[in-house]
Amino acid sequence: MPYRKEPLIETEIYHIFTKSIAKFKVFNSDKDYERMRAIIDFYTAKEPPCKFSLLLRYKKKRKDILFKQTASAKIVKILAYCLMPTHIHLVLQQLTENGISLYANVVLKSYSKYFNIKHNRKGPLWEGRFKNVRVEDDEQFLHLTRYVHLNPTSVFLVDSPYEWKFSSYKEYIGQVEKDKKMCDFSDYLDMDIVSYEKFVRDRIGYQRELEKIKHLIME
Repeated sequence: MPYRKEPLIETEIYHIFTKSIAKFKVFNSDKDYERMRAIIDFYTAKEPPCKFSLLLRYKKKRKDILFKQTASAKIVKILAYCLMPTHIHLVLQQLTENGISLYANVVLKSYSKYFNIKHNRKGPLWEGRFKNVRVEDDEQFLHLTRYVHLNPTSVFLVDSPYEWKFSSYKEYIGQVEKDKKMCDFSDYLDMDIVSYEKFVRDRIGYQRELEKIKHLIME
């Protein structure tokens, strides 16, 4: 019987994962990471006032466009994220029918267009359709955020998740100003900042060991 992907459910939370073709490095500078982070934030709107690429051109109108984008109803809520050199982790709540699929499609296409123009390249950048796993309860959500935030330490890009600039970890430990936050996780995280820091930090070594043998488990 052919595999059928189940439709994603409104109000439910999902771990969304996508990676580049053949582990191609798609983020090569801070500018690349910041571009994707801005795209991820911008396209949560149900009716974006313009394409993200046009937003950068409208310097005089940018504040007005961003105000309209912020005021718009949303198709997804961002709960956590981590951008890695070859892949992306997003924890999203779907707010409208087919919201996550629509969102992922426009986000990945927007960054692909930017990347291909920048590198005089053609063709797809991402490996097929995104993968998704539904989050069943608050405990699973808590462990998932730790896994997502520890990705950069697991492959030794940094020694601490605090050092990685391109994840939501600093939002979780109160190190990001309110008007610059992308995530809204307060309804699902019942843990104070100090406890969460310890919860994440205590798992660094274990997750690194798992990363070493992941290829064996997957075979």
